[in-house]
Amino acid sequence: MGITSAIVLFAVIWFIVFLVVLPLGMQTQTEAGEVVPGTHGSAPANVNIKRKAQVTTLWAIGLWAVIAGVILSGWITVRDLDWFERMSTPEVSITDETDG
Repeated sequence: MGITSAIVLFAVIWFIVFLVVLPLGMQTQTEAGEVVPGTHGSAPANVNIKRKAQVTTLWAIGLWAVIAGVILSGWITVRDLDWFERMSTPEVSITDETDG
C-alpha cells in the first residue's frame, strides 16, 4: 500500500466514523427546553463538533491501523474476496523448445 492509498483509506474511514459519531449524545432544542425562534425543535442544542471530531480521529486511527495491518500483512487479499472467480489465474502453457 502506497502513501496515497493509506491517506485515502484513512480519509474514508474517518468520514464513515464521523457519520456514526455525529448523532451520538445529541440533544435536541426541544429536549433542552430552549427552542431558538426560526428553527425546528429537532435541531441540535449543542453540537460540539470539536469533541466529536476528536473522538472520530481516535477511533479512525485505531480502525485504520487494523485495516492497514491486514492489507499489508497479506492475511486477506483481493483474490480472497473474489466470490465469482473473475480474477482466476490464466492458464499458462509451457512449450518445450528444442534446438533444431
